[in-house]
Amino acid sequence: MKAKIVLNQSLPQTAEPINKLIHEFSKLPGIGPKSAQRIAYYLLRAQEDQAKLLSEAILSVKQQITLCSGCFNVTDSDPCHICRSTERNRNQICIVEQPQDILALEHTRIYRGLYHVLHGAISPTEGVGSDDIRIRELMERLQGNQINEVILATNTNLEGEQTALYLQRLIAPMGIKLTRLARGLPFGTELEYADDVTLTRAFEGRQEF
Repeated sequence: MKAKIVLNQSLPQTAEPINKLIHEFSKLPGIGPKSAQRIAYYLLRAQEDQAKLLSEAILSVKQQITLCSGCFNVTDSDPCHICRSTERNRNQICIVEQPQDILALEHTRIYRGLYHVLHGAISPTEGVGSDDIRIRELMERLQGNQINEVILATNTNLEGEQTALYLQRLIAPMGIKLTRLARGLPFGTELEYADDVTLTRAFEGRQEF
């Protein structure tokens, strides 16, 4: 009589530290389970010094980065290098949603004014109102400085348009020239993903709002 073979249906278990690392990587934007797994196993094979440098870089970002008291961009010194530059046009403020939008615009080298980072956009469906982003601080800047032009560079999606319209209602009565990036940006585009040529044309073709 042949012995009955019992198949173990359970999957092989991954070591808990690796599982934990994969889980944490999968929380990052744009990182799916497979990508998280590849990164985790890459770090497992890497030299210990490389893993240590990565962990130190992550900790330094959390410990040393703060928000500029002027424009609310991320910085390791306050004010940030843009706000303290003597070569910037201090009569212009470009309003963006996120710090990474500044990187995209600076890469074009077409804009030489100041910025204001909202850190979000108005989105009733997400429970984000005007008090949840840096609009109050923006209005204080506009009242306390000689600003000739405010450029609305919020994203060209529903939330960005809602935010731009809200800001237009607040700023227009102040008599400040208000412009919006031209429609060279397709609807739904986020600034950080737009190419340099598109951003440059959008800036050059901005219109009064």
